[in-house]
Amino acid sequence: MRQLGIQDKSTPVKTAVAQFGGGVFLRGFADYMIDIANEQGVFDGGVAVIKPTPSGSLEAFEAQDCTYTVILRGLIDGEKVEKHRVISAISQVINPFSAYDRFLDLAKNEDLHVVISNTTEAGIVFDETDRFDQEPANTFPGKLTQFLYARYTHFSGGADRGLIVLPTELIEDNGTKLHDCVKKLIALWNLPVQFADWVDEHCIFCNTLVDRIVSGYPAAEAEALERNLLGYRDDLMVVSEPFGFWGIESARSAEVQRAFPLDRAGMPVVFTDDLCPYRERKVRILNGAHTATVLAAYQAGLDIVSEAMADQTVRAFMEQAVYNEISPTVSLPVDEVRAFADSVMERFENPFLRHPLLNIALNSVSKWKTRILPSLKDSFAATDTLPPCLTFSLAALATFYRSAEQGSGCLIGRRGGETYEIRDDAQVLAFFAAHASRPTEEFIQALLGNTAFWGEDLNTLGNMTALVTKHCQTIEESGMRRALQAVIA
Repeated sequence: MRQLGIQDKSTPVKTAVAQFGGGVFLRGFADYMIDIANEQGVFDGGVAVIKPTPSGSLEAFEAQDCTYTVILRGLIDGEKVEKHRVISAISQVINPFSAYDRFLDLAKNEDLHVVISNTTEAGIVFDETDRFDQEPANTFPGKLTQFLYARYTHFSGGADRGLIVLPTELIEDNGTKLHDCVKKLIALWNLPVQFADWVDEHCIFCNTLVDRIVSGYPAAEAEALERNLLGYRDDLMVVSEPFGFWGIESARSAEVQRAFPLDRAGMPVVFTDDLCPYRERKVRILNGAHTATVLAAYQAGLDIVSEAMADQTVRAFMEQAVYNEISPTVSLPVDEVRAFADSVMERFENPFLRHPLLNIALNSVSKWKTRILPSLKDSFAATDTLPPCLTFSLAALATFYRSAEQGSGCLIGRRGGETYEIRDDAQVLAFFAAHASRPTEEFIQALLGNTAFWGEDLNTLGNMTALVTKHCQTIEESGMRRALQAVIA
Protein backbone atom coordinates (compact mmCIF):
# COMPACT_ATOMS: atom_id res chain seq x y z
CA MET A 1 0.00 0.00 0.00
CA ARG A 2 1.42 3.38 -1.00
CA GLN A 3 2.07 6.07 1.61
CA LEU A 4 0.35 9.45 1.48
CA GLY A 5 2.74 12.07 0.16
CA ILE A 6 3.64 14.63 -2.48
CA GLN A 7 1.36 13.15 -5.11
CA ASP A 8 -1.60 14.05 -2.89
CA LYS A 9 -0.47 17.62 -2.14
CA SER A 10 -2.31 20.50 -3.81
CA THR A 11 -0.63 23.57 -5.28
CA PRO A 12 1.54 25.25 -2.64
CA VAL A 13 0.24 28.49 -1.16
CA LYS A 14 1.95 31.36 0.59
CA THR A 15 3.05 30.74 4.15
CA ALA A 16 0.62 32.98 6.03
CA VAL A 17 0.40 31.13 9.34
CA ALA A 18 3.09 30.29 11.90
CA GLN A 19 1.83 27.51 14.13
CA PHE A 20 3.49 26.60 17.42
CA GLY A 21 2.54 22.95 17.79
CA GLY A 22 1.66 20.22 15.32
CA GLY A 23 -0.33 17.93 17.56
CA VAL A 24 -3.57 16.18 16.72
CA PHE A 25 -5.85 18.96 17.96
CA LEU A 26 -4.51 21.69 15.67
CA ARG A 27 -4.31 19.28 12.73
CA GLY A 28 -7.91 18.18 13.22
CA PHE A 29 -9.19 21.66 14.00
CA ALA A 30 -7.37 24.79 12.78
CA ASP A 31 -5.41 23.24 9.90
CA TYR A 32 -8.52 21.39 8.70
CA MET A 33 -10.44 24.69 8.52
CA ILE A 34 -7.55 26.53 6.84
CA ASP A 35 -7.32 23.79 4.21
CA ILE A 36 -10.98 24.21 3.29
CA ALA A 37 -10.66 28.01 3.23
CA ASN A 38 -7.66 27.67 0.89
CA GLU A 39 -9.60 25.37 -1.42
CA GLN A 40 -12.54 27.77 -1.57
CA GLY A 41 -10.29 30.71 -2.35
CA VAL A 42 -11.19 32.85 0.65
CA PHE A 43 -7.73 32.42 2.22
CA ASP A 44 -4.25 31.90 0.79
CA GLY A 45 -2.51 30.51 3.83
CA GLY A 46 0.08 27.82 4.05
CA VAL A 47 0.90 26.80 7.63
CA ALA A 48 4.46 26.54 8.93
CA VAL A 49 4.49 24.22 11.94
CA ILE A 50 7.05 25.09 14.61
CA LYS A 51 8.05 22.36 17.04
CA PRO A 52 7.58 23.94 20.50
CA THR A 53 9.47 21.38 22.61
CA PRO A 54 12.67 19.35 22.14
CA SER A 55 10.88 16.00 22.49
CA GLY A 56 9.22 14.19 19.62
CA SER A 57 10.07 14.00 15.95
CA LEU A 58 9.04 15.65 12.69
CA GLU A 59 9.98 12.61 10.61
CA ALA A 60 6.38 11.61 9.89
CA PHE A 61 5.66 15.08 8.48
CA GLU A 62 8.76 14.97 6.32
CA ALA A 63 8.03 11.43 5.08
CA GLN A 64 4.54 12.45 3.94
CA ASP A 65 5.43 15.93 2.62
CA CYS A 66 3.32 17.42 5.41
CA THR A 67 0.11 15.85 4.13
CA TYR A 68 -2.27 13.86 6.33
CA THR A 69 -5.89 12.79 6.56
CA VAL A 70 -8.64 14.01 8.85
CA ILE A 71 -11.47 11.51 9.35
CA LEU A 72 -14.72 12.98 10.66
CA ARG A 73 -16.85 10.44 12.49
CA GLY A 74 -20.09 11.07 14.30
CA LEU A 75 -23.70 12.11 13.89
CA ILE A 76 -25.02 14.98 11.80
CA ASP A 77 -28.77 15.57 12.08
CA GLY A 78 -29.14 12.08 13.48
CA GLU A 79 -27.34 10.39 10.58
CA LYS A 80 -24.09 8.48 11.10
CA VAL A 81 -21.26 10.15 9.17
CA GLU A 82 -17.77 8.91 8.35
CA LYS A 83 -15.90 11.00 5.80
CA HIS A 84 -12.29 11.91 5.21
CA ARG A 85 -10.24 14.71 3.70
CA VAL A 86 -6.56 14.93 2.74
CA ILE A 87 -5.10 18.08 4.32
CA SER A 88 -2.32 19.87 2.48
CA ALA A 89 -2.39 23.23 4.28
CA ILE A 90 0.92 22.62 6.09
CA SER A 91 3.70 23.99 3.89
CA GLN A 92 6.71 23.21 6.10
CA VAL A 93 7.80 22.04 9.54
CA ILE A 94 10.57 23.71 11.53
CA ASN A 95 12.54 22.44 14.50
CA PRO A 96 13.95 25.58 16.16
CA PHE A 97 16.18 23.45 18.38
CA SER A 98 18.15 22.23 15.37
CA ALA A 99 17.35 24.97 12.83
CA TYR A 100 17.07 28.21 14.78
CA ASP A 101 17.95 30.30 11.71
CA ARG A 102 14.99 28.81 9.81
CA PHE A 103 12.78 29.71 12.74
CA LEU A 104 13.89 33.35 12.62
CA ASP A 105 13.70 33.44 8.81
CA LEU A 106 10.02 32.49 9.05
CA ALA A 107 9.45 35.57 11.22
CA LYS A 108 10.80 37.70 8.36
CA ASN A 109 8.31 36.27 5.83
CA GLU A 110 6.32 39.18 4.39
CA ASP A 111 3.32 36.90 3.68
CA LEU A 112 2.94 35.98 7.35
CA HIS A 113 -0.18 37.34 9.08
CA VAL A 114 -1.24 34.90 11.80
CA VAL A 115 0.30 32.96 14.70
CA ILE A 116 -1.59 29.98 16.13
CA SER A 117 -0.53 27.96 19.15
CA ASN A 118 -1.49 24.91 21.15
CA THR A 119 1.27 24.19 23.65
CA THR A 120 -0.94 22.78 26.46
CA GLU A 121 -2.31 24.88 29.29
CA ALA A 122 1.14 24.85 30.93
CA GLY A 123 2.67 26.39 27.80
CA ILE A 124 1.54 29.95 28.52
CA VAL A 125 3.77 30.71 31.46
CA PHE A 126 6.28 33.41 32.39
CA ASP A 127 9.64 32.00 33.45
CA GLU A 128 12.15 34.53 34.72
CA THR A 129 15.00 32.10 33.99
CA ASP A 130 14.23 32.22 30.26
CA ARG A 131 17.01 33.88 28.26
CA PHE A 132 16.93 35.88 25.04
CA ASP A 133 20.29 34.46 23.91
CA GLN A 134 19.08 30.86 24.05
CA GLU A 135 18.46 29.30 20.63
CA PRO A 136 15.56 29.00 21.20
CA ALA A 137 14.21 30.19 24.56
CA ASN A 138 12.82 27.54 26.89
CA THR A 139 9.18 28.60 27.03
CA PHE A 140 6.63 29.20 24.33
CA PRO A 141 6.23 32.90 25.30
CA GLY A 142 10.01 33.17 25.13
CA LYS A 143 10.12 31.70 21.62
CA LEU A 144 7.25 33.95 20.53
CA THR A 145 9.06 37.02 21.87
CA GLN A 146 12.22 36.06 19.95
CA PHE A 147 10.07 35.50 16.84
CA LEU A 148 8.31 38.85 17.13
CA TYR A 149 11.59 40.68 17.78
CA ALA A 150 13.15 39.16 14.67
CA ARG A 151 10.16 40.37 12.66
CA TYR A 152 10.23 43.81 14.26
CA THR A 153 13.91 44.36 13.48
CA HIS A 154 13.70 42.94 9.94
CA PHE A 155 10.84 45.22 8.97
CA SER A 156 12.15 48.21 10.97
CA GLY A 157 9.05 48.27 13.15
CA GLY A 158 6.66 48.62 10.22
CA ALA A 159 3.13 49.28 11.42
CA ASP A 160 1.70 46.94 8.79
CA ARG A 161 3.93 44.01 9.83
CA GLY A 162 2.32 43.16 13.15
CA LEU A 163 0.85 39.68 13.60
CA ILE A 164 -2.49 38.33 14.79
CA VAL A 165 -1.88 35.86 17.62
CA LEU A 166 -4.46 33.13 18.22
CA PRO A 167 -3.57 30.86 21.16
CA THR A 168 -5.91 27.87 21.50
CA GLU A 169 -4.66 26.67 24.88
CA LEU A 170 -7.60 25.82 27.13
CA ILE A 171 -7.28 28.62 29.65
CA GLU A 172 -9.54 31.62 30.04
CA ASP A 173 -8.22 34.87 28.51
CA ASN A 174 -5.43 32.91 26.81
CA GLY A 175 -4.48 35.76 24.49
CA THR A 176 -4.35 38.33 27.26
CA LYS A 177 -2.19 36.06 29.41
CA LEU A 178 0.17 35.29 26.52
CA HIS A 179 0.51 39.02 25.78
CA ASP A 180 1.32 39.66 29.44
CA CYS A 181 4.06 37.01 29.34
CA VAL A 182 5.58 38.59 26.24
CA LYS A 183 5.57 42.05 27.83
CA LYS A 184 7.26 40.71 30.98
CA LEU A 185 9.95 39.03 28.87
CA ILE A 186 10.57 42.22 26.88
CA ALA A 187 11.19 44.03 30.17
CA LEU A 188 13.26 41.17 31.61
CA TRP A 189 15.45 41.04 28.52
CA ASN A 190 15.83 44.85 28.28
CA LEU A 191 14.57 44.88 24.72
CA PRO A 192 13.86 48.32 23.20
CA VAL A 193 10.80 50.16 24.42
CA GLN A 194 9.95 50.81 20.77
CA PHE A 195 9.62 47.05 20.30
CA ALA A 196 7.29 46.86 23.30
CA ASP A 197 5.19 49.64 21.75
CA TRP A 198 5.12 47.81 18.40
CA VAL A 199 3.89 44.62 20.06
CA ASP A 200 1.19 46.53 21.96
CA GLU A 201 0.01 48.65 19.05
CA HIS A 202 0.50 46.53 15.95
CA CYS A 203 0.17 42.91 17.11
CA ILE A 204 -3.29 41.65 18.06
CA PHE A 205 -3.43 39.05 20.83
CA CYS A 206 -6.87 37.44 20.68
CA ASN A 207 -8.61 35.44 23.37
CA THR A 208 -10.09 32.29 21.89
CA LEU A 209 -12.51 29.53 22.78
CA VAL A 210 -12.20 26.22 20.92
CA ASP A 211 -14.47 23.22 20.96
CA ARG A 212 -13.95 19.95 19.09
CA ILE A 213 -13.18 16.44 20.25
CA VAL A 214 -10.11 15.27 18.31
CA SER A 215 -9.35 11.74 19.42
CA GLY A 216 -6.17 11.55 17.35
CA TYR A 217 -4.47 8.65 15.63
CA PRO A 218 -6.75 5.57 15.68
CA ALA A 219 -4.07 3.00 16.47
CA ALA A 220 -6.47 0.08 16.98
CA GLU A 221 -8.27 0.76 13.69
CA ALA A 222 -5.54 2.29 11.55
CA GLU A 223 -4.87 -0.74 9.35
CA ALA A 224 -8.56 -1.34 8.67
CA LEU A 225 -9.20 2.34 7.92
CA GLU A 226 -6.23 2.49 5.55
CA ARG A 227 -7.42 -0.64 3.75
CA ASN A 228 -11.17 -0.04 3.63
CA LEU A 229 -11.58 3.74 3.66
CA LEU A 230 -8.41 5.51 2.55
CA GLY A 231 -6.58 3.18 0.20
CA TYR A 232 -3.19 4.44 1.35
CA ARG A 233 -0.97 4.42 4.42
CA ASP A 234 -1.08 7.51 6.64
CA ASP A 235 0.98 7.66 9.82
CA LEU A 236 -0.44 11.11 10.64
CA MET A 237 -4.16 10.46 10.22
CA VAL A 238 -6.41 12.16 12.76
CA VAL A 239 -9.93 11.19 13.82
CA SER A 240 -12.28 13.95 14.93
CA GLU A 241 -15.95 14.54 15.61
CA PRO A 242 -17.82 16.65 13.02
CA PHE A 243 -18.76 19.42 15.47
CA GLY A 244 -16.47 22.38 15.81
CA PHE A 245 -16.53 25.91 17.21
CA TRP A 246 -13.84 28.58 17.27
CA GLY A 247 -14.62 31.83 19.05
CA ILE A 248 -12.09 34.62 18.48
CA GLU A 249 -12.30 37.71 20.68
CA SER A 250 -10.64 41.06 20.04
CA ALA A 251 -11.47 44.73 20.32
CA ARG A 252 -10.30 44.77 16.68
CA SER A 253 -12.39 41.76 15.67
CA ALA A 254 -13.35 43.19 12.25
CA GLU A 255 -9.66 43.55 11.38
CA VAL A 256 -8.94 40.00 12.50
CA GLN A 257 -11.89 38.69 10.50
CA ARG A 258 -10.64 40.37 7.32
CA ALA A 259 -7.18 38.85 7.73
CA PHE A 260 -8.39 35.38 8.70
CA PRO A 261 -11.81 34.92 7.03
CA LEU A 262 -12.44 31.25 7.74
CA ASP A 263 -16.11 32.00 8.36
CA ARG A 264 -16.49 32.89 4.68
CA ALA A 265 -15.65 29.26 3.88
CA GLY A 266 -18.53 28.09 6.06
CA MET A 267 -16.28 27.21 8.98
CA PRO A 268 -17.75 27.46 12.51
CA VAL A 269 -15.71 30.53 13.47
CA VAL A 270 -17.20 33.50 15.32
CA PHE A 271 -15.38 36.83 15.56
CA THR A 272 -16.54 38.91 18.51
CA ASP A 273 -15.51 41.56 21.00
CA ASP A 274 -16.95 39.49 23.86
CA LEU A 275 -16.44 35.74 24.26
CA CYS A 276 -18.14 35.59 27.65
CA PRO A 277 -21.57 34.42 26.41
CA TYR A 278 -19.99 31.70 24.26
CA ARG A 279 -17.73 30.54 27.08
CA GLU A 280 -20.73 30.53 29.41
CA ARG A 281 -22.70 28.49 26.87
CA LYS A 282 -19.95 25.88 26.54
CA VAL A 283 -19.14 25.61 30.25
CA ARG A 284 -22.74 25.55 31.42
CA ILE A 285 -24.31 23.36 28.73
CA LEU A 286 -21.59 21.07 27.36
CA ASN A 287 -19.40 20.72 30.43
CA GLY A 288 -22.34 21.17 32.77
CA ALA A 289 -24.28 18.34 31.15
CA HIS A 290 -21.34 16.03 31.76
CA THR A 291 -20.79 17.08 35.35
CA ALA A 292 -24.49 17.03 36.23
CA THR A 293 -24.93 13.51 34.89
CA VAL A 294 -21.83 11.32 34.88
CA LEU A 295 -21.56 10.60 38.61
CA ALA A 296 -25.21 9.56 38.76
CA ALA A 297 -24.92 7.57 35.53
CA TYR A 298 -21.88 5.68 36.79
CA GLN A 299 -23.59 4.82 40.07
CA ALA A 300 -26.59 3.65 38.04
CA GLY A 301 -24.37 0.98 36.47
CA LEU A 302 -23.22 2.66 33.25
CA ASP A 303 -19.63 3.08 32.07
CA ILE A 304 -19.43 5.27 28.94
CA VAL A 305 -21.21 8.37 27.70
CA SER A 306 -22.95 6.70 24.77
CA GLU A 307 -24.42 4.10 27.15
CA ALA A 308 -25.77 6.90 29.33
CA MET A 309 -27.37 8.54 26.30
CA ALA A 310 -29.07 5.26 25.38
CA ASP A 311 -30.40 4.79 28.92
CA GLN A 312 -33.95 6.14 29.11
CA THR A 313 -33.74 7.28 32.74
CA VAL A 314 -30.31 8.90 32.57
CA ARG A 315 -31.10 10.53 29.22
CA ALA A 316 -34.30 12.04 30.62
CA PHE A 317 -32.41 13.37 33.63
CA MET A 318 -29.74 14.98 31.43
CA GLU A 319 -32.31 16.55 29.11
CA GLN A 320 -34.28 17.98 32.02
CA ALA A 321 -31.11 19.41 33.53
CA VAL A 322 -29.91 20.93 30.24
CA TYR A 323 -33.13 22.18 28.66
CA ASN A 324 -35.16 23.13 31.74
CA GLU A 325 -32.55 24.20 34.28
CA ILE A 326 -29.28 25.21 32.58
CA SER A 327 -30.28 26.66 29.20
CA PRO A 328 -32.53 29.41 30.62
CA THR A 329 -29.52 30.78 32.53
CA VAL A 330 -27.35 31.28 29.42
CA SER A 331 -27.22 34.88 28.17
CA LEU A 332 -27.57 34.25 24.43
CA PRO A 333 -30.68 34.21 22.20
CA VAL A 334 -32.98 31.29 23.02
CA ASP A 335 -32.73 29.78 19.53
CA GLU A 336 -28.93 29.78 19.65
CA VAL A 337 -28.91 28.18 23.08
CA ARG A 338 -31.40 25.50 22.02
CA ALA A 339 -29.41 24.69 18.87
CA PHE A 340 -26.22 24.35 20.89
CA ALA A 341 -27.92 22.13 23.46
CA ASP A 342 -29.25 19.93 20.62
CA SER A 343 -25.73 19.65 19.19
CA VAL A 344 -24.41 18.61 22.61
CA MET A 345 -26.92 15.76 22.81
CA GLU A 346 -25.93 14.60 19.35
CA ARG A 347 -22.24 14.78 20.19
CA PHE A 348 -22.75 12.70 23.32
CA GLU A 349 -24.52 10.07 21.18
CA ASN A 350 -21.52 9.71 18.85
CA PRO A 351 -21.25 5.94 18.31
CA PHE A 352 -17.56 6.20 17.37
CA LEU A 353 -16.48 7.68 20.71
CA ARG A 354 -16.09 5.55 23.84
CA HIS A 355 -15.73 8.20 26.54
CA PRO A 356 -15.46 6.56 30.00
CA LEU A 357 -17.58 8.18 32.69
CA LEU A 358 -14.81 7.72 35.25
CA ASN A 359 -12.48 9.85 33.11
CA ILE A 360 -14.99 12.69 33.17
CA ALA A 361 -15.49 12.19 36.92
CA LEU A 362 -11.89 13.25 37.66
CA ASN A 363 -11.74 16.34 39.93
CA SER A 364 -15.52 16.64 40.06
CA VAL A 365 -15.61 18.95 43.09
CA SER A 366 -13.96 21.88 41.29
CA LYS A 367 -15.89 21.02 38.12
CA TRP A 368 -19.20 21.15 40.00
CA LYS A 369 -18.34 24.58 41.39
CA THR A 370 -17.38 25.96 37.97
CA ARG A 371 -19.90 24.23 35.74
CA ILE A 372 -23.04 23.69 37.86
CA LEU A 373 -23.14 26.11 40.77
CA PRO A 374 -23.51 29.30 38.65
CA SER A 375 -26.48 27.79 36.75
CA LEU A 376 -28.05 26.53 39.98
CA LYS A 377 -27.77 29.94 41.64
CA ASP A 378 -29.06 31.82 38.59
CA SER A 379 -32.00 29.44 38.28
CA PHE A 380 -32.80 29.85 41.98
CA ALA A 381 -32.61 33.64 41.72
CA ALA A 382 -34.99 33.65 38.75
CA THR A 383 -37.56 31.15 40.07
CA ASP A 384 -37.09 31.16 43.86
CA THR A 385 -36.94 27.36 43.61
CA LEU A 386 -33.83 25.20 43.60
CA PRO A 387 -33.59 23.33 40.28
CA PRO A 388 -34.23 19.64 41.07
CA CYS A 389 -31.74 17.97 38.71
CA LEU A 390 -28.85 20.30 39.49
CA THR A 391 -29.53 19.96 43.21
CA PHE A 392 -29.64 16.17 42.79
CA SER A 393 -26.29 16.27 40.97
CA LEU A 394 -24.62 17.45 44.18
CA ALA A 395 -26.14 14.51 46.04
CA ALA A 396 -24.76 12.20 43.34
CA LEU A 397 -21.34 13.78 43.85
CA ALA A 398 -21.63 13.25 47.61
CA THR A 399 -22.48 9.55 47.31
CA PHE A 400 -19.83 8.97 44.62
CA TYR A 401 -17.09 10.52 46.80
CA ARG A 402 -18.28 9.21 50.18
CA SER A 403 -15.53 6.80 51.17
CA ALA A 404 -12.81 6.51 53.77
CA GLU A 405 -11.09 3.58 52.02
CA GLN A 406 -7.61 4.62 50.93
CA GLY A 407 -6.01 3.71 47.62
CA SER A 408 -2.78 4.83 45.96
CA GLY A 409 -3.27 8.58 45.70
CA CYS A 410 -7.04 8.11 45.67
CA LEU A 411 -10.02 6.89 47.64
CA ILE A 412 -11.75 3.63 46.76
CA GLY A 413 -15.46 3.71 46.06
CA ARG A 414 -17.80 0.77 45.65
CA ARG A 415 -20.47 0.12 43.04
CA GLY A 416 -22.18 -3.11 43.93
CA GLY A 417 -19.42 -5.69 44.01
CA GLU A 418 -17.01 -3.49 42.02
CA THR A 419 -14.52 -0.91 43.19
CA TYR A 420 -13.58 2.34 41.49
CA GLU A 421 -10.94 5.00 42.09
CA ILE A 422 -11.98 8.44 43.33
CA ARG A 423 -9.38 10.94 42.15
CA ASP A 424 -9.21 14.60 43.10
CA ASP A 425 -6.93 17.05 44.89
CA ALA A 426 -5.41 15.74 48.12
CA GLN A 427 -7.37 18.16 50.31
CA VAL A 428 -10.64 17.10 48.67
CA LEU A 429 -9.95 13.43 49.28
CA ALA A 430 -8.89 14.16 52.85
CA PHE A 431 -12.19 15.90 53.55
CA PHE A 432 -14.31 13.01 52.28
CA ALA A 433 -12.21 10.43 54.11
CA ALA A 434 -12.58 12.39 57.35
CA HIS A 435 -16.36 12.89 57.05
CA ALA A 436 -17.56 9.75 55.23
CA SER A 437 -18.59 7.88 58.37
CA ARG A 438 -20.69 10.69 59.83
CA PRO A 439 -24.51 10.44 59.69
CA THR A 440 -25.81 11.53 56.28
CA GLU A 441 -27.34 14.81 57.48
CA GLU A 442 -24.12 15.84 59.27
CA PHE A 443 -22.03 14.71 56.29
CA ILE A 444 -24.08 16.87 53.90
CA GLN A 445 -24.00 19.87 56.23
CA ALA A 446 -20.21 19.63 56.37
CA LEU A 447 -19.93 19.21 52.62
CA LEU A 448 -22.20 22.15 51.77
CA GLY A 449 -20.50 24.27 54.41
CA ASN A 450 -16.99 23.72 53.02
CA THR A 451 -16.30 27.20 51.69
CA ALA A 452 -12.90 26.05 50.39
CA PHE A 453 -14.81 23.93 47.87
CA TRP A 454 -17.61 26.29 46.84
CA GLY A 455 -16.44 29.77 47.81
CA GLU A 456 -19.51 30.11 50.04
CA ASP A 457 -21.67 28.17 52.49
CA LEU A 458 -24.29 26.35 50.40
CA ASN A 459 -26.29 25.54 53.52
CA THR A 460 -27.60 29.13 53.32
CA LEU A 461 -29.00 28.63 49.81
CA GLY A 462 -32.74 28.08 50.28
CA ASN A 463 -33.55 24.56 51.45
CA MET A 464 -30.46 23.12 49.80
CA THR A 465 -29.32 21.15 52.86
CA ALA A 466 -32.64 19.36 53.29
CA LEU A 467 -32.99 18.56 49.59
CA VAL A 468 -29.46 17.20 49.13
CA THR A 469 -29.76 15.19 52.34
CA LYS A 470 -33.06 13.68 51.21
CA HIS A 471 -31.61 12.79 47.79
CA CYS A 472 -28.61 11.12 49.41
CA GLN A 473 -30.84 9.09 51.72
CA THR A 474 -32.97 7.96 48.76
CA ILE A 475 -29.84 6.92 46.83
CA GLU A 476 -28.55 4.97 49.85
CA GLU A 477 -31.86 3.27 50.56
CA SER A 478 -33.28 2.64 47.08
CA GLY A 479 -30.30 2.86 44.72
CA MET A 480 -29.29 5.46 42.16
CA ARG A 481 -31.67 4.38 39.40
CA ARG A 482 -34.80 4.69 41.55
CA ALA A 483 -33.56 7.98 42.95
CA LEU A 484 -33.12 9.33 39.41
CA GLN A 485 -36.59 8.17 38.45
CA ALA A 486 -38.05 10.01 41.42
CA VAL A 487 -36.38 13.27 40.34
CA ILE A 488 -37.61 13.16 36.74
CA ALA A 489 -41.12 11.90 37.58
